[in-house]
Amino acid sequence: MNFPLILFVLLVVTGIVWLMDVLWFKKQRNKSEKDPWWVEYGASFFPVILVVFVLRSFIVEPFRIPSDSMVPTLLNGDFILVNKYTYGVRLPIINKKVLTINEPQRGDVMVFRFPEDPSQDYIKRVIGLPGDTVAYQNKRLTINGKEILVEARDDYLHPERLYYSAQFEENLGGVTHRMLNDRDAPAYVPDASRFPGRDKCKYNTAGVVCQVPEGHYFVMGDNRDNSRDSRAWGFVPEENIVGKAFFIWLNFSDWSRVGSFK
Repeated sequence: MNFPLILFVLLVVTGIVWLMDVLWFKKQRNKSEKDPWWVEYGASFFPVILVVFVLRSFIVEPFRIPSDSMVPTLLNGDFILVNKYTYGVRLPIINKKVLTINEPQRGDVMVFRFPEDPSQDYIKRVIGLPGDTVAYQNKRLTINGKEILVEARDDYLHPERLYYSAQFEENLGGVTHRMLNDRDAPAYVPDASRFPGRDKCKYNTAGVVCQVPEGHYFVMGDNRDNSRDSRAWGFVPEENIVGKAFFIWLNFSDWSRVGSFK
């Protein structure tokens, strides 16, 4: 379901009902006569739908994390808020940018429309900016020839699966965050697609090296060996960007997770 489109249609329909009543039908009715049900409902819902539409389209939008690809930063079941204007103002439904405010930076947790299926929203961490050369070889990240240093932390226990992953702290673009590697997972990328710009990537047994095209971004999940991301399906076009995730507002299983994150 295209919820933004449904919300827009409801906004237009209730707005037309409200406007026609103000300009025409209300003047034709007797003052003692009760408003018809369709006018009452249309006039009541229009301001509510208008507020929701404006907030969701231009200010902030809620999402639910559906997978483990961003563990340990975000867990399956986290409900998050996404800032819709930090990267610029976009027209709803068509997602066309009309005003630039900021550009995505390395380390940002970004929501975007999945390039292979724009009807789906994905969330990953921004690794490479336009023009960057990103290398992920033997599970070590290098950007423009500079290796991103990491510090080992205690192993991470996956509570639902009861196994451990090696955990590291990584500083990416001034953003310190945790990420995971599985010791028994292979370093190579097993399922790379034939995506646009694949000629800018070189695959080998150690992983992949990509030059990020202009107007595109290279993204990865923090759960590095359990995330299908730019290594497999390519780059995120600028026009697919939805916004920057910044806050966990609900998790039914663990209320202590409510709050901001990096």
